[in-house]
Amino acid sequence: MSVLLRELSERILVLTIHRPEKLNALNPEVVESLRDALHAAKGDDAVGAVILTGSGSKAFVAGADIAGFKGVTAAGARELARRGQAVLDLLEGLGKPSIAAINGFALGGGLELAMACTLRIASRTARVGQPEVNLGLIPGYGGTQRLPRLVGKGRALELILTGDPIPAEEAYRIGLVNRVVEPEELMPAARALAARIVSRAPLAVKYAIDAVNHGPELPLGEALRVEADLFGLCAATADMQEGVTAFLEKRPATFRGE
Repeated sequence: MSVLLRELSERILVLTIHRPEKLNALNPEVVESLRDALHAAKGDDAVGAVILTGSGSKAFVAGADIAGFKGVTAAGARELARRGQAVLDLLEGLGKPSIAAINGFALGGGLELAMACTLRIASRTARVGQPEVNLGLIPGYGGTQRLPRLVGKGRALELILTGDPIPAEEAYRIGLVNRVVEPEELMPAARALAARIVSRAPLAVKYAIDAVNHGPELPLGEALRVEADLFGLCAATADMQEGVTAFLEKRPATFRGE
């Protein structure tokens, strides 16, 4: 059976990492399957948003498959990290919103995967963390970079240096997840949020994600110029004309991504 299940409905693609016997741990097969699925989604107009989750109720992704680290060399580990980073960069730069539906443990590479998504919703039973120091490692799939961007340097360092996981409510308090819901509400909440975003103008959604992803890395003046450029690109779209016309005519807009 595939390690990655795919379900497309109403322009929402659900990707479910399916290794429940291993708590959905990441291995090369999972990473390659994710890469292929994301490449396909990026170029598929039928896909408006992506939801990522894990099989079962115990884990979103409980980390990397530790057996793969046995005997790894420095060069091999670096290559492993770069391959994983490339897939998560693809997810972050998909040009379409992605939502991590965190249904259980999101540890190590699992939390890194969730942080590469546009938004994160967690089950109340979820626990998240970066426990790599317990293995004599540091996060290698972007955790040292995305975590401080989400929660600030101090909180990120505490999570990374202690390796201690935190419950969903604490993750929400520090801004690591957007919402916490009861376990049975997780997928309905993720689908409802994805559906709301999919109903908006696709190009405006894409440019908004681009602005927020790239702007904070730039000095404010440069970031504001990026925003103005993307604002201008939006203004040149048929969707903007439709949105303005629909607003003035007091009717729902029909966006085409043009």
